[in-house]
Amino acid sequence: MIVAWSLVAVGFLALAILVYVAIRSRTRRVDLEKAVESFRSLDIEAFRNLIDADEEAFLRDNLAPKRFREIKRQRAWAAFLYAWEAGGAATALAKVGQAAQRSADPQVAASGAQVAENAFRLRLQTMKACLLLLTEVALPGLQSRSIPFVVDEYERTAQILFRLGGFSSGVRGLVRSKSA
Repeated sequence: MIVAWSLVAVGFLALAILVYVAIRSRTRRVDLEKAVESFRSLDIEAFRNLIDADEEAFLRDNLAPKRFREIKRQRAWAAFLYAWEAGGAATALAKVGQAAQRSADPQVAASGAQVAENAFRLRLQTMKACLLLLTEVALPGLQSRSIPFVVDEYERTAQILFRLGGFSSGVRGLVRSKSA
């Protein structure tokens, strides 16, 4: 009986959080320059290193199991924070894209639709990555699953923004090569 009431309480708490986030996101205005800058400020190479399976295998082979779990937990938490920030930036870019869709200029509206769609996809991927990374934080002994889909979606979104003129410094400052 206590378990059932606890689950009901957790459900109401989750619903309250969702309502709060929905209301807060409706009232917040998005600044294009801030959205682009937050997107550009992410160090995708550092994120790529944190989620690299070869790097994890190296650490697993060269560290004691207890030390490996400690390091893996720290790396998973850092990667979680990167994914969370990427998700926040994607949300801001999606809002910018939605605002651009309401433009009278058909070219701006089409570009806005493309930005919003890619930013939404990136947001979904970051949510999935956050769940996987939180699992790794809680259970570092488990074999981790690959998360390169977030990096790929980030790079696709960055390339579309560059093509649409969202970045004046070029895509190289935003997306680095995989061999670097």
